Amino acid sequence: MAQVLEFKLPDLGEGLTEAVIVSWLVQVGEVVAIDQPVVEVETAKAMVEVPCPYGGVVTARFGEEGAELPVGAPLLTVAVGEADPVPEPEGSGNVLVGYGTGAPPARRRRARPAAPDRANGTAAPAATAETAVHARVPAPPAVTEGPVPVISPLVRRLARDNGLDLRGLSGSGPDGLILRADVEDALRVGATRTVPQPGPSAAPDDAANGRTGIRTPLKGIRGAVADKLSRSRREIPDATCWVDADATELMRARTAMNAAGASKISLLALLARISTAALARYPELNSYVDVEAREIVRLDRIHLGFAAQTDRGLVVPVVRDAHARDAESLTAEFARLTEAAHAGKLTPGELTGSTFTLNNYGVFGVDGSTPIINHPEAAMLGVGRIVPKPWVHEGELAVRQVVQLSLTFDHRVCDGGTAGGFLRYVADCVENPAVLLRTL
Repeated sequence: MAQVLEFKLPDLGEGLTEAVIVSWLVQVGEVVAIDQPVVEVETAKAMVEVPCPYGGVVTARFGEEGAELPVGAPLLTVAVGEADPVPEPEGSGNVLVGYGTGAPPARRRRARPAAPDRANGTAAPAATAETAVHARVPAPPAVTEGPVPVISPLVRRLARDNGLDLRGLSGSGPDGLILRADVEDALRVGATRTVPQPGPSAAPDDAANGRTGIRTPLKGIRGAVADKLSRSRREIPDATCWVDADATELMRARTAMNAAGASKISLLALLARISTAALARYPELNSYVDVEAREIVRLDRIHLGFAAQTDRGLVVPVVRDAHARDAESLTAEFARLTEAAHAGKLTPGELTGSTFTLNNYGVFGVDGSTPIINHPEAAMLGVGRIVPKPWVHEGELAVRQVVQLSLTFDHRVCDGGTAGGFLRYVADCVENPAVLLRTL
């Protein structure tokens, strides 16, 4: 006799409470192995393939591609035969590396007579009906629900911020679960009752002024970026200082290093080595402000974030323990993380925990920028394009490779003297790499 097990969207870690189904990797009726990836989802951090902790036959899928599900919502059901080992309740533990199925279980739901497999347009087997492998499933006992079936704290906050009473909503999720879309729909309906709206894609003031356009929800990575940058602007009193530097000698040093060794050293790796050396001299900038405790927390390890532009938006992968890596190791890790970023395969752990960010906006062909600090960090080093410019070198006018460097810093953490000292040291290393060798 087979047993049908329900696999729910697992806890993805790092405070993530929702995910969007990007693509299903299995079909109903397909046999899956333990820990086989069954669905690709997009969180506010990254694209993630979610493996199923059960082995057996897929009997139902829940959610169409593009649907947003809260953590704890059913993803699919799997019929496990007698010959198949039934896993422990906590699952295989490998749903996500570092974010496994051992998390506390989500709330239980009432049994339903049938659930539609929205991705295939077919009906899922009833809780007491024959499954796809002809196994009768015992109906689980009903569990008393709370008065407001909401899992996601983001949904509760959205309703609270807009003065919406969730008790008056009917959820469109499994077993009446209230989703973000339900709250947004209710808010739109409320606005329609008080203000005439010409259509779903145009606001009233837009129509009155003859403006129409396309609305894009701030969700996924775009929404996460918006939230983080807004919080940084609200909380951090930032300031920026900058300096032009002659990068000719740094470029020559890189050329010499690449000519001498088998592994090519990237310019970003050299800038990272300079940054970690500068942070060793000015550790105030490798810190963050604990607002509640009113304390500056100085960190003893450098996890270096670097800005990477992808088709899905701006992400900041993190090189762990960058201070302990040489240029070759940094080059390899930058390349690995960049490739994963463009493929949308970065894990939540690879996108969080940075203590300082390096932003090479020169790749966009611009000289300078005043970036927003990657909250809750204390500073960000910006690097513009390196271009030939007239420059006074050894008392004579010459054409040199010049770059503009900028440092945006949290003025609560330090004053201009520290920030200027840090940036001047970075510029000195760029202009004369031997400075770096003397201080290592």
